[in-house]
Amino acid sequence: MTGTRQVRPDASSRTTLDKAADENFPVAPFFLPRAWRDDLMAVYGYARLVDDIGDGDLAPGGADARHLGVAPERAEDRLALLDAFEADLLRVFDGTPRHPLLCALQPTVRRCGLTPEPFLGLIAANRQDQLVRRYETYDDLLAYCELSANPVGRLVLGITGTTTPERVRRSDAVCTALQIVEHLQDVAEDLGRDRIYLPAEDMKRFHVTEDDLARPTGNASVRALIAFEADRARALLGDGTPLVASVRGRLRLLLAGFTAGGLAALDAIAAAGFDVLPKPPKPTKPSLMREAGTVLLRARRER
Repeated sequence: MTGTRQVRPDASSRTTLDKAADENFPVAPFFLPRAWRDDLMAVYGYARLVDDIGDGDLAPGGADARHLGVAPERAEDRLALLDAFEADLLRVFDGTPRHPLLCALQPTVRRCGLTPEPFLGLIAANRQDQLVRRYETYDDLLAYCELSANPVGRLVLGITGTTTPERVRRSDAVCTALQIVEHLQDVAEDLGRDRIYLPAEDMKRFHVTEDDLARPTGNASVRALIAFEADRARALLGDGTPLVASVRGRLRLLLAGFTAGGLAALDAIAAAGFDVLPKPPKPTKPSLMREAGTVLLRARRER
């Protein structure tokens, strides 16, 4: 691998990184070692930028397209941008990338021995978003989460040097749950993008139509459906929670925080009466701290 250029993030990259403040739990909290924080933010910047390309949420001005070598007339073509981004990602592993966020990622990849597969999975998920806007079954949705969410947990394990097959399995459960929770919070926003991440088979079972999801508030059927999917996400978090007990120190605090973020978000959804349509239910800080304490206490008991 060639030497890494020192490139300062430009305005568009800073906008991408600023979105970390909106997550259910801090991406790289202060209590982590500085090296871990830097590596986690580099991975977060990558994941956030991929999502922004897929959602058409790039900073105005076309700077990202220019960094990726995409012609101005194709700067709004999401698939073209994703193709260019994938090509630049591969330069992280065998050359010199162009985009500032990928330049920032290169030292992390080298230091932690990360492989291309999880990064490529995130790009594949966003390509799928351009082509697949409805999911027929829950299994179909889980397959999407395998691309869109699970790679992030695997990267966290890679950064912290704690990867084992069992931890990967538990991490996948947590990450899939967190993705489902996010989908539940963002039903209205996703519908505005002509995307529905509620399985069609479940919508039929609960007699929910797309018109129901477009209303200002959820009717009884919508709320029952959201409650059902929330129970599934909570069960996944329960399956993944032993991951927290399998590690020690500050990593345990980080993983407890991620799990608690999902649980607190589910509490917020329940507190809203499972009516997620008026606005995304967000966890409060006291709820987050309470859930984190519960997860950590359980981890101590499981040692």
